[in-house]
Amino acid sequence: MPKTAFVTGASAGFGAEITRRLATEGTRVVASARRADLLANLAADHPDRVHPLELDVRDKTAVEQAIATLPPEFADIDILVNNAGLAKGLGPAQEADLDDWDQMLDTNCRGLMYCTRAILPGMVERGRGHVINLGSVAGTYPYPGGNVYGATKAFVHQFSQNLRSDLHGTGIRVTCIEPGMCGDTEFSTVRFGGDQDRAQAVYKGMQPLTPTDIAEAVSWAASQPAHVNINVIELMPTAQSFAPFQIHRTEP
Repeated sequence: MPKTAFVTGASAGFGAEITRRLATEGTRVVASARRADLLANLAADHPDRVHPLELDVRDKTAVEQAIATLPPEFADIDILVNNAGLAKGLGPAQEADLDDWDQMLDTNCRGLMYCTRAILPGMVERGRGHVINLGSVAGTYPYPGGNVYGATKAFVHQFSQNLRSDLHGTGIRVTCIEPGMCGDTEFSTVRFGGDQDRAQAVYKGMQPLTPTDIAEAVSWAASQPAHVNINVIELMPTAQSFAPFQIHRTEP
């Protein structure tokens, strides 16, 4: 029997590429996102393999209703890919927009929790399943302006680890995938409020990761034998590494 996956944030970027990769490999995919037109195009490219689902993961009631009313052939979810997420702003905490902070918390944390809580009981009942959460190196390594975005991704990492502990003995696997800089997505465009020049400058003169790289990591983790759990995958482009600690000096 083919496996069934549920991918959030599937309309573009990581989510769209993960959906394509899984569908190409024979997995049936519930592709969920807010932009129904983009989901329809994705489904048209993979007839009978992709079920488009217009959904805002921040809406707890909508998530519960959507999971409860999936078509029978897509109802038994084997792989949940919690991909929906965003960064907003890059200013210091004392100047940040609280609405941006709320949006990151609602999507990156609450949306992930709502989808996990709605899908997990079915996995446990069937004795199989895999939760794959998209974190970030920002959850481990701080940088100026990362503030709440980095905190939300630290939550994703720790929530994933605690799921592993809660699910001990159930056969359910949990993986957190934590990328560094990645291009060919809307990430920086969203972070900088649609400023394309500023977004493109982030990747100037270097080769970032691509959505294909992230889809490869998801596919690899999901394809391991049932007795193998990949706890965390941290990946960066070779052009990115670690910076020294900041030192503020009061004298020249």
